[in-house]
Amino acid sequence: MQPTHSFLRAALRLQTESTPIWIMRQAGRYLPEYRKVRARAGDFLSLCKNPDLATEVTLQPLRRFDLDAAILFSDILVIPEAMGMNLRFLEGEGPLLEPALRSTLDLDLLHPIDPESHLDYVMKAVTSIRRELDGRVPLIGFSGSPWTLATYMVEGGSSKNFTFIKRMMYSDPKSMHRLLNLLSDCVADYLNAQIQNGVQAVQIFDTWGGVLSPRDFLEFSLRPMQNILERLKTIGPDGQQIPVILFAKGCAAHLETMAATACQVLGLDWMTDLGQARDRVGSRVALQGNMDPAILHAPPERIQQEVRDLLASFGPAPGHIFNLGHGITPDVSPEKVAILVESVHNESQRLRQERS
Repeated sequence: MQPTHSFLRAALRLQTESTPIWIMRQAGRYLPEYRKVRARAGDFLSLCKNPDLATEVTLQPLRRFDLDAAILFSDILVIPEAMGMNLRFLEGEGPLLEPALRSTLDLDLLHPIDPESHLDYVMKAVTSIRRELDGRVPLIGFSGSPWTLATYMVEGGSSKNFTFIKRMMYSDPKSMHRLLNLLSDCVADYLNAQIQNGVQAVQIFDTWGGVLSPRDFLEFSLRPMQNILERLKTIGPDGQQIPVILFAKGCAAHLETMAATACQVLGLDWMTDLGQARDRVGSRVALQGNMDPAILHAPPERIQQEVRDLLASFGPAPGHIFNLGHGITPDVSPEKVAILVESVHNESQRLRQERS
């Protein structure tokens, strides 16, 4: 049974009346209504762990903009916390995970997860969001990739040089693979639980795959993601296919290899030419992206021109999901987002009419 929603149809490379659009971090600090709910919650992690509030902020951008998908409001680092690490978010400094994993003995502190119990607040949010959406648009679930999660766990938080995880990777690859295998199991179980509870597509964020050499990317980032893809449910409880999006930032050199995995969609950062990426992967996968988020600071006519250029670059074939090349930033005006969403729908419809 083929899906009717344009986002799901595009993910499966089926024809759509217009190009669908959603935005990474579309529920976030650029929205004043989000900031109010976050203040009510007290802090970011408390917001993530409150299913009612997570539902509210997931739905907020859909009330403002004609978006074609919702994405679950949560954070990738709920997995390390569920595995036994202490997680805090420091205002202005980012996440802090303790104790940082620096040796094979540290890995003994971790444990497998049961998503339905350890991450029950996420599953409750998924169920609540699906109920509130009432079929209006599909719901996307997500997780960080094993490599990206491991970087935070070994570094103890954000990093510029990735010193500790690369030290483990090169000097103790056995422990590195042990950690990645454990994370692969946890991510697969977590995403399958999200699917069972109602998400209709999933995205794996490989934020830090681009810091690896080509050979190390294949071994330490792509291989664990492929292990996850092989374990994911392909059909949801409603009988529909579950598209999987791989978003690997800074990894354009590996497009062909990633397209040969079991994913249905490749997400592109803005440093990748959309038309060239389309030529390289052909019709093997759909593509998602890839406008530079900074263009949302430009005048309306510049945003509209960028939309036209990207749509023309992709060409007439089905299988394009419009998105930014990374998450929207807090300093963007909601009015510019409205211009973006409207432009994508209007310009893509116009291009289809011209080609018909």
